[in-house]
Amino acid sequence: MKKRKIVITGSGTGLGKEAAIKLAKRGHIVYATTYLESESDKLNIIAKKENLELYSFKLDILNKDDLNKLNTIQFDTLINNAAISYSGSVAEIDIEEYKKVFETNVAANINITQIAVKKFIKQKSGKIIFISSLFGLVSIPFYSPYCLSKFAIECFSKSLRQELKLLKDLDINIQVKIIEPGAYKTGFNEKMAKIKYEWMKNHSYFKYKLDNIKKIEEKIWNFIQLKSFDSIIKKYIQAVESTNNKFKYTAPKLQSFFIKLYKTFETIFSF
Repeated sequence: MKKRKIVITGSGTGLGKEAAIKLAKRGHIVYATTYLESESDKLNIIAKKENLELYSFKLDILNKDDLNKLNTIQFDTLINNAAISYSGSVAEIDIEEYKKVFETNVAANINITQIAVKKFIKQKSGKIIFISSLFGLVSIPFYSPYCLSKFAIECFSKSLRQELKLLKDLDINIQVKIIEPGAYKTGFNEKMAKIKYEWMKNHSYFKYKLDNIKKIEEKIWNFIQLKSFDSIIKKYIQAVESTNNKFKYTAPKLQSFFIKLYKTFETIFSF
């Protein structure tokens, strides 16, 4: 196994944090960036305690000065993990909220990827991993900002992959991969769901149905969310360590199966 030098964004909480620690435990050098200074402090304490080559620092992917920090680091793998969310009805969400989600989940990820690509071209090799979502494969009512942004990640990661393959003639090998997590109990999904309840209860075409929507959603989240992150963290590890050029990594299997089934029926009944 090649020891890799990894930059992973959005690693202050949830899957990003878990992946950063697990990758460092497997012997990789990990630069775990976080949105908050307090989050990076906690990660550095863990790294020191467990004697890991994990170095955490604050990096706001929307901040140009923060992004310049990447020019001082030698790395060969980028994991675009940082993301935000918003929820509500398409007819009523302020367009600025859509812009905020796209600025972070799409534009900023493209920006940081361009920084990495330039570095990897000079190095003649590298690996770029995008964290999408099973939500990036289907349309979910009241979650359009997040779904749209993940649809976009699916699109530009494929475009980037196809383009970079053309550089092999120049002996440049940059792999592009995508990971599609299902529902895990990180707190992210609950936070995303809660947003719409807070503003739609006061002024929305759907406010009279909101209590019923909330009850149904809570039952669904409680049923499908996995408490253990093991199945998806394995995909982070496989994507980083794999020597083949496999593109997609998805977990958990059952949720992936049902999403594919849902997509099939959605296509059939949309006519």
